[in-house]
Amino acid sequence: MKCILLLLCICTAVAAQDSLKHHHKEDSTDVFFRHLQLNELTVTGVTGDTKLKHATAPVSIISPQVLRATASTNIIDAIAHQPGVSQLTTGGSISKPIIRGLGYNRVVVMSEGVRQEGQQWGDEHGVEVDGSSVGSVEILKGPASLMYGSDAMAGVVILHAQPTLAEGELRANISTEYQTNNGLFHYSLQMAGNQKGFVWDARYSDKMAHAYKNKYDNYVPGSQFRERAGRLMLGINKAWGHSRLTWTAYHLTPSIVEGERDPETGELEHEVGWTGHQYSKSLPFQQVKHYRAVWDNSLSLSSGYLKTIIGYQQNCRQEFEESEEEYELYLKLHTLTYDLRYITNEWNGWKLSTGIGGMFQKSGNKGEEYLIPDYRLFDFGLYATATKSIGDQWTLSGGLRYDHRRLHGYELMEDGEMRFADFTRHFNGLTGSIGAVCNINDHFNLRLNLARGFRSPNMSELASNGVHEGSIRYELGNRKLKAEYSLQADLGLDFTSRYVSAQLALFANRIDNYIFIRNEGQEVIGERMDYPVYVYTQGDARLLGFEAGVDFHPVHSVHFSNSFSYVDAQLLHADANTKYLPFTPAPKWSSELKWELFHHSHNTVHHHHTSDAAHRSPFNNLYLAAGLDCYLKQSNIYSADDTETVTPGYALLSLSAGTDIQVKGRKIAEIYITADNLLNKAYQNHLSRLKYADENVITGRRGVYNMGRNITFKVVVPIIL
Repeated sequence: MKCILLLLCICTAVAAQDSLKHHHKEDSTDVFFRHLQLNELTVTGVTGDTKLKHATAPVSIISPQVLRATASTNIIDAIAHQPGVSQLTTGGSISKPIIRGLGYNRVVVMSEGVRQEGQQWGDEHGVEVDGSSVGSVEILKGPASLMYGSDAMAGVVILHAQPTLAEGELRANISTEYQTNNGLFHYSLQMAGNQKGFVWDARYSDKMAHAYKNKYDNYVPGSQFRERAGRLMLGINKAWGHSRLTWTAYHLTPSIVEGERDPETGELEHEVGWTGHQYSKSLPFQQVKHYRAVWDNSLSLSSGYLKTIIGYQQNCRQEFEESEEEYELYLKLHTLTYDLRYITNEWNGWKLSTGIGGMFQKSGNKGEEYLIPDYRLFDFGLYATATKSIGDQWTLSGGLRYDHRRLHGYELMEDGEMRFADFTRHFNGLTGSIGAVCNINDHFNLRLNLARGFRSPNMSELASNGVHEGSIRYELGNRKLKAEYSLQADLGLDFTSRYVSAQLALFANRIDNYIFIRNEGQEVIGERMDYPVYVYTQGDARLLGFEAGVDFHPVHSVHFSNSFSYVDAQLLHADANTKYLPFTPAPKWSSELKWELFHHSHNTVHHHHTSDAAHRSPFNNLYLAAGLDCYLKQSNIYSADDTETVTPGYALLSLSAGTDIQVKGRKIAEIYITADNLLNKAYQNHLSRLKYADENVITGRRGVYNMGRNITFKVVVPIIL
C-alpha cells in the first residue's frame, strides 16, 4: 500500500510539473501524448459505442499493430500478455482465456458479433477462431452478465474483425510467419473492397507446426498440429445502416500429448518411426471443425439505431486413438444465437439501451466413447441499461437483466448399464450493475463499479462420465449443482501525463456456489493407462486482486513499461489443503524497455524535417524492445488428493524488433522478429495441464515442460489495388 501511495504522489507531482511547462511545449504535445490516444478509442462491449475513458468497468484494448507484432501459436496465446489475463494450455495449439483467475465457461468469447460456442468446458478444447482474421481485441474484466448473460462472470473477450474499407477502396494483404522451435509455418491471404457501398472481405489461412521442444523433454510427441481457416463476408453499407453476412470455416488437427514415459529411460513415448520434425499427425489426435454463419444488421433511426445479429454455429470434435480411420469420440454441437437491441442517441446526457438475446443448442454423441450425454439447451435474457453524463467530469451507468435457461440431458444405456440418466434442470438469474467514472482532470480518471454475475452449470459439470484424453483424467459430474452468483466491486485509477502514465485496478469478488473439480484420490483403469478420477463439487469463494502498471517515457522515443497482476482466490470455510481455488494464475510481473528509433508523425509541424527524412528513409516505425516476464512461485494451491502441486517461480527474457519498409513514403511491408524465452529456460506454467503427466523416473521431474527458446519471423505485405 505504501508503494501505491508513493506512486500516486509521484504522479501528482509530475502532473503539476507538466501543467507549469505545458505552454512551453505545446507544439510537441501530439508526439508526447501519442501513447495516450488509447483513451479516445471507442469500445463496444458496453452500452453502445463508448469512449474508453467513460467506461465504468475495466476494459483493455489490443490494437491491430500490437496483434501483428505479437508472436503466438493461437489467438488466445496472443492476448494472454495483458495484465489480469492468462491462458490455460494443453500443448501448443490449445489455449483457453483466464481473466482474473476465472476461466472455462466463466469467460465469454465473442467472434463475428456472436458468442463462440464449441465445447469450451473441456481443458483440451480451445477457441476455434483464426487469429489472422482478428483485427483488434476488447477484454472486459469482471462480471458482464448484464450485456452477455450466463457465463460472463469473469469477463468477455471480444474478437473484432477488421473494419470494412472506405468507399472506393480495394486492398489485398499477404502475411507469413515462421517459428524456429516448432517449425511453425503460417500464411494468410486476404482481399477486401468497398464499391458503391457493396463490401466484401475474403481470407484463407493455413498453419502447421511439428512438435515443440525444451531443454528437459527434447521434442514433445503429440504437440504437432495443423490449422486451416477461411472467411467470407458480403454486405451493404448505406446511410440507413448496414447488412452483412459472414461465413467462416475452421479446421484444427491437434495431436494429443499424453506424457507417457518409458519406465527404463524416462523418455517420452511415441509411435514407431516418429520424429520431432514430423508435421503429420500421430495417434492419438483430435479433428476439430467449426463452421459459422452470422447475419449482422444495423438500422439507423432518428432517435438511435436498431441492431440484430443472428448466428448459427456447428462444432464437430472427433478423437482418434487406435486408428486414423475410426474415431472413438465424436461430439457434434449445433448452436443458434440471436440478439436484438435498441440503443438511443445521446440526449441531455442520457443514453438508453434495451434488448433480448439468447440461444438454442443441440449436442449429440456419434462415437463409441462418451464424455457427456446428448442434451438440449434453451435460454433467453431481457435487459435494459442507462448511461448519464453529468457535465464534463461524471459518467454514471447501470442496468438490470433477467435470464432463464433450460437444460435437458438424455438417457444413455451402455452394455445394459446406465451411463447417463435422463434429467432436466431450470436456472434463473437476475443480474445488474452500477458504476461511475470521474474524469477528475486532464490527468486523473477514477472508476467505480459494482456488478452481479450469474452462471448456470454446464453439461460437463452436471453429467460428465468419461475419460478426457487431453487432460489425462476421468471426470464425473454432479446433477445437484446449483447456479453460481457473484458480486464484484471494482476500483480503478488512471493517470496520464507527458512523461508518466499509470493504472491501478483493484477488485473484490464473492462467488456463491463456486463450481470446481477435485481429485478423488482413486483411479480408473483404461486401455493404455490408469486415469485419476476427478469429481465436480462446489462451495462459496472469494477472490481479491489487482493489476498495476506504470509506463515511463522520459523522451517520446523511449518507453519503460511495467505491470503486475495478482489474484488471491480462496474457498470459504475450508481446510488448509482445500482453501485455495484450483488453477489460479501465479503472480506475474512484466517489464519492457522499448526504443522507437524512427517514428514518422504527420501530426506535428514541429517535426516536419523528420517527416522529410522519413520519406527518404526505407524504414518507418522502427523499434527495438527487450522484455522480461517474471512468474512468482505459486504455492497457494488446492493440494488435497494431489489435485495441484506447487509451481516454482521463473523468469523469461525476450527480444523483439520491427519496422515498416517503405519506398517513396509508401509502405510496402511490415517485418517483425521476436525471440521468446531467449535463455532457453526449462519451466512449467502453473496453468499447463501437461504439468501433471507422468514422472520421469530418471530425473524425478513430473510432467511435460513448456516450449524452449523460440524465434519468430513475420512479414506482412499490404497491397492497394
